[in-house]
Amino acid sequence: MLFLPAAALCCLCSGADGRSEEPLETTWPSSDLTARPCLASAASELHFSPGSPEETPLHKMLFLPAAALCCLCSGADGRSEEPLETTWPSSDLTARPCLASAASELHFSPGSPEETPLHKMLFLPAAALCCLCSALVSMAAELVQDQLSVTRRVGETVSISCTGVDDCDNNYIYWYQKKETFTLILGVNRYKGNVNSEFNHPQKKDFSAVRKQNGCELVIIKISPSHSASYYCSCYKSASEFEKYLVFGSGTKLYVTDEQVLKPVVSVYPAATKAKLKGKNFLLCVASDMSPRLVQFYWTRRKENGPLVELPPGEGEQLELGESGSIVAIREVDQDALHSYKYSCHVKHEWGTVKAPVEQEVLAVPPPPAASSEEQADWHRERQLCLMYTLLIAKSLLYCFGLALISSCRNKRPSSNSTEDD
Repeated sequence: MLFLPAAALCCLCSGADGRSEEPLETTWPSSDLTARPCLASAASELHFSPGSPEETPLHKMLFLPAAALCCLCSGADGRSEEPLETTWPSSDLTARPCLASAASELHFSPGSPEETPLHKMLFLPAAALCCLCSALVSMAAELVQDQLSVTRRVGETVSISCTGVDDCDNNYIYWYQKKETFTLILGVNRYKGNVNSEFNHPQKKDFSAVRKQNGCELVIIKISPSHSASYYCSCYKSASEFEKYLVFGSGTKLYVTDEQVLKPVVSVYPAATKAKLKGKNFLLCVASDMSPRLVQFYWTRRKENGPLVELPPGEGEQLELGESGSIVAIREVDQDALHSYKYSCHVKHEWGTVKAPVEQEVLAVPPPPAASSEEQADWHRERQLCLMYTLLIAKSLLYCFGLALISSCRNKRPSSNSTEDD
C-alpha cells in the first residue's frame, strides 16, 4: 500500500513533461529541490529537510502528494512551464480554471491569510486531478475519417477527407493504401501543404493531396478499377523525445463501379431463446438491400420516454448472411432491475445514417408473481388447521392437568379420616 504512491510518483516524474528526465529519488537530493521549487516549498510546509537525519517515514508519506503534484504540473501540457507552487499564485488560477473552481468549492482563496494547512491538504487532490486531466487532453490525438465508403465510376474524381491532423507532432501527414498489404502513397506537409510523392507506390502519379483547415484530403483524378482499395491517413505522435508512434484514421473504402448507392433497409428483432440467461436479452439488427455493402452499426436507448442515449460499442457479433445479402449485428442487453428501456439500432452507410423504424423494449426484471386466490385459500385453510390442532393440544393438556389434580385430592382425604378415628 505504501509502495504504490512512491511507484506512481516515480512514473509521473520520469517524463511527465514529455521528456525522459531522471526519476525523483526517495532521498530527495538537493538538485531536485533546486530544479523544482515546489518540492522545497512543500518540504518547508512540513517543517523538515528531505534527506536530513530528522526525516521519518511519516514525512515521506506526507511529502508524496505534494511531490506528485509538482511533477504533474511541471509540464503537463507538453511544455516546460513553471511548477505549481504551494502558494497557488493567481496566474495559475487564471491559466487553470479547474483550480479556481476547486478553491471556490472549499470556500477559500489560495494564498490569502485565511488559508490553513487543512485547506492545502484538501486542495492538493483537486489540483493534481486538474494537472493530470490537462496532460491527458494534451496527449490525446485522433485522426477522424467520417466517410465510411465512397463510390465512383471510372474516370471520375474522388476526395477522401481526414481531420484532426493539428494534434499530430510531426510535420507530415501520410496516406496509405490497403489492398492485401499497406502501401505508403504520399506525405503532405501540414504547415506548407507541400506534397512528397517520392515513395515506391506504382500509381503515385495518380494521387495528390490538399491541405484543409485541421484536415487533409487525398485526391484521385481519373479513377480506374485498380484504385479500388481502403485508404488511411496517418501521422506521428510523440510518446517522448526519443519515441514516436503512428496514429491512423479509421479508413475509407473506395468502390469503383457503375452501381448506384442504395439506402439500407434496417430492422431490429428480439432474439428467440428458449430461456433468458441470467436476465440477459439479445437484440438482432439486420441491414439489407444496400449498395455498397459496407455498414457500421451503433445502438441507442431511452428510458421511459426520456432522451436518446448512444451506447458504447458492445461485445456482440456482426455476421454476414450470404444467401440473403444481409448483415446482422447482435447486441447483448442486460435487464434493469427498476426501469424498462427502448432500444433502437442505427446503421451508418455511404447513403447516410438509417434508423430502424421500430424500437425494441426490454422490460425491467418482473416482480415475483402474486399468489392466486386458490393459493391464498389453501394458506388460510392450513392456518385454520394449525390453530385447531393447537387448541386440541391445549385442551388435552388442560384435561390431563385436571385429572391429575382430582387424583391428588382424593389421595389426601382417606389419610385425614383415619387420623380422626384414632
